[in-house]
Amino acid sequence: MSLARNLGKLSPSTTALFLCDMQAKFRPSISHFDAIVHNSNRVLSAAQLMSVPTVATEQYPKGLGHTVPELEIAKFKIQPHSKTCFTMILPQLMEELQSKQSGTKSVVLCGIETHACIHHTTLDLLEMGLDVHIPVDCVSSRSMTDRKFALERLRQVGAFLTTSECIILGLAPDAAHPSFRGLQKLVMESAQDTGLL
Repeated sequence: MSLARNLGKLSPSTTALFLCDMQAKFRPSISHFDAIVHNSNRVLSAAQLMSVPTVATEQYPKGLGHTVPELEIAKFKIQPHSKTCFTMILPQLMEELQSKQSGTKSVVLCGIETHACIHHTTLDLLEMGLDVHIPVDCVSSRSMTDRKFALERLRQVGAFLTTSECIILGLAPDAAHPSFRGLQKLVMESAQDTGLL
């Protein structure tokens, strides 16, 4: 008898994308902000191509501004939820997700800051029994030390650390899939470097 092991496989029909607080006021202070947004936009484009429901938040937008336009949430008609707490697990956000997809098993989580909102959201999602996939080139903090050790801690508690390209290709792991060519176009150009290596 073999022990069941969670391998963290993604399936578009049970996966959701969470985009956390990529707002204009954070641009000057977050390490590799522009690259994080660029890479997150690639993941968002893949999610849209594969009909993966996407939700977004903004941390205190009255003071910190709105989501940067280059993430392109407006293009896909994604309305961000305003929050003041670190976690993205807001009742209205979870209601939106439930209305879009009732059987969510996995969440891909992109945004900032790794040691604050990404950290708390991951813990809450894991506590709810969901798999959490964090593309490390789509999350950051002001400090690279906070980013690095937050990622290590999140791996220790059961999050899957991955990359934007691994997520994109994982959504359709067969070249025969009708959307594979669209995903392939997204990864023709490499993800932007975010200083992890």
